[in-house]
Amino acid sequence: MESLKLVEAVVKTLSDKKATNIVVIDVSRKSSFTDYLVLASGGSLRQLNALVDEVEDKLAEQEILPRAVEGKQNSDWLLMDYIDVVVNVLTEEAREKYNIERVWGDCDTVDIEEMI
Repeated sequence: MESLKLVEAVVKTLSDKKATNIVVIDVSRKSSFTDYLVLASGGSLRQLNALVDEVEDKLAEQEILPRAVEGKQNSDWLLMDYIDVVVNVLTEEAREKYNIERVWGDCDTVDIEEMI
């Protein structure tokens, strides 16, 4: 699946499952490990796990499996590595603490309005 189509599937799934503050950063010009970072927030650890499970399930239906999932169970930051797309699901507190948007602030964001 093309990277941007994968981003679209992830964003739609996260939005449908009520993730908040979804942002997609195009890091393809600055990164050797991925093309896009998807960031989303959840209100509790339970919701973070539900968001990650839903993304995994929806993509698995299309036979797309993550290379790795890091931080499951009682973690405030869950990461799913789909090679060209890395999905980060965080609590609001963790998102503020790690401020990933600032770290990648010199990269473009992707307009997700049409994906939702």
